[in-house]
Amino acid sequence: MPETTDLFDIIRSTRSMRRLKPDPVPPALLAQVLEAGTCAASGGNQQNWRFLVIRDSAIKAAAGAFYTRGWHEGVGPRYRAGGSAPGTSPEKFERMLAAAEHLADHIHEAPVWIVPCQSGPRGSGASIYPAVQNMLLAARALGLGATLTTLYLIHEKECEAAMGIPEGFHSYAILPMGFPRGTFGPVRRAPLAEVVYDDAWGRAWPEA
Repeated sequence: MPETTDLFDIIRSTRSMRRLKPDPVPPALLAQVLEAGTCAASGGNQQNWRFLVIRDSAIKAAAGAFYTRGWHEGVGPRYRAGGSAPGTSPEKFERMLAAAEHLADHIHEAPVWIVPCQSGPRGSGASIYPAVQNMLLAARALGLGATLTTLYLIHEKECEAAMGIPEGFHSYAILPMGFPRGTFGPVRRAPLAEVVYDDAWGRAWPEA
């Protein structure tokens, strides 16, 4: 899909890009992505988020080892034992799983990680995930590939210790980011008729 600045084109083509080139991400582009995150809404506009940018290869290797372990010991086998995701064929789902496994084995090679964190007890993430989505959309608009992953939380304490996250803060995702090896979009999703109801649960939305 060609580059675009149209918001809806960006939304429809912001795929999870799990195969990344090793080229460094220019600081100016990274700053634009981070600024997009800080433009998001948060409860009471408290903005009690912090964004840990990790480029150090030793830190990525130490934390990434727990990610790799989590995939191969639990998440990967569970996905492979289930059915295809909505809106996709078995063949395309298998390609997605292959890309996810590639990320699991190579996450430490991503040029940069953005780790969104929040102070206080771990909550639902309602005041941090809007910032994450803003950053993913900004990355897409700038030609950067990224994905949101929380798989590492299987080994939360060990991984957060490896990343140096202090007591009183929790991480809510890792966004491995870089220039993609593949191309953007379109995303594959179930149609509105399958997921939208009109006034009553289960009543089809007539505009779908």
